[in-house]
Amino acid sequence: MAATRRADGDAAAKGVAGQYIGFGGMLKQWRKAAGVNQKPLARALGIGERTYRNIERGATPKFSQPQCDALADLLKLDADERHALLLYNVGTYLRASSTADGRPEVGAALRLLIDRQMPSPTYLSDRNWNIIAYNRAMAELWPWVMEPRANIIRWALTTPEGRATYHDWHKHAAVFVRMLRFALTTHGGDADLQELIADVKKNSEIQKIWDADADLVEHRDGHVFLASVPTLGWKTIEIVSHVAYPAVMPDCRFVVMTWVEAEPDAHQDALGGTRNAWAEETHNTAHERSRAKARIAEADRLRDMDLRTARLVVDSAEQAAAKAGKDGIPLPALSRLVGPASQLTLSPLNRNVVWAVEEAPGEWGVSQVSPSTLIARVPPAAIHGDVRAELKRLTRIALPVAPEAAADRVQQLISELDQQQSLLREIQRDLTGPKPALSASRDIAREVQSELVS
Repeated sequence: MAATRRADGDAAAKGVAGQYIGFGGMLKQWRKAAGVNQKPLARALGIGERTYRNIERGATPKFSQPQCDALADLLKLDADERHALLLYNVGTYLRASSTADGRPEVGAALRLLIDRQMPSPTYLSDRNWNIIAYNRAMAELWPWVMEPRANIIRWALTTPEGRATYHDWHKHAAVFVRMLRFALTTHGGDADLQELIADVKKNSEIQKIWDADADLVEHRDGHVFLASVPTLGWKTIEIVSHVAYPAVMPDCRFVVMTWVEAEPDAHQDALGGTRNAWAEETHNTAHERSRAKARIAEADRLRDMDLRTARLVVDSAEQAAAKAGKDGIPLPALSRLVGPASQLTLSPLNRNVVWAVEEAPGEWGVSQVSPSTLIARVPPAAIHGDVRAELKRLTRIALPVAPEAAADRVQQLISELDQQQSLLREIQRDLTGPKPALSASRDIAREVQSELVS
């Protein structure tokens, strides 16, 4: 949809050079595509019309989070456009939606990435090191990740198994304490973090480390360490820890552990560095503290925003359909067309389609896709009857909201189809002679256009 909006904005501009430069130009494109004039936008932002006009002409204010929310809702921006709006004005990211118990939802793409790290143990934790996803290797080597409220720091610092796993446990404990102290600088008021700190400080050795070491560290990326794995008969392996922050979950840690056969008596680690050199590293720079604090704090502020891209699992077809909103429109004919145990629901509010598949009894996987994704899967031979009616409605949702902009887009599509048809007729004349009938998709495009301009 973002690409479509840009195309519509360019068409509306009639090719005026330099008109769409910078944020003001982008804002004007969105406004034109939505068919909204300047007055309601100025009112939504809480500013005067003259001030708003100056923004479209090149003034560069920074809108607040509430102002960005008001703009996005009024202009019906999609996820990418909301993201661009937030990055420019607030300097932050959208955050994925949460489950009923407040845990971040893990999208299908991210789950696939976690699973495809096999055979390297991999997990995803939230900002307080609670485990929210893991692959089979992680579960097989460290089954504790499957326990309720599994937490890497709580396990490492408070359980006999955690203590026995890490060689040079006290050095690891010091780094974990620094990570907790770092978290206090970014979201110290978090009740879950406070509970975690209280739990680990019940260990008198951790309390001593806490009192003696005032340093900070954000992560353990690049640390190389020795560990004895209980499920391998306490065999010692050497692990390289890789830490990344997923773009859609910026306050979560994506951790991959690459492991090799260990040589415990060697002075060098698996990467050729001095063994346990990480114990003296803190990553304690003002820049990193500021960067992490801004990233996590802003992700918090967007906790309830919905990216509309995460894959969900719900208990019933009714719950899946409800994701389309109260005005959701069932698409039964297209549902039967795309495959068995499938349910499609059009969401006019979000301008997308909720695609649900029954993966097991009482388990429906839900994805939200653009109308274009579904339109491309409909074979021309199936475009008749109920399928045609539903596809027509779907095609209209895929077009810009404003009728004039939608009509312009339809005319552009018809022109492209005419060129394709002309080429195919020419080839057919060369082969057989007769002219083919116009395609069903072209008929729908012309029908939608006639309704828009009538």
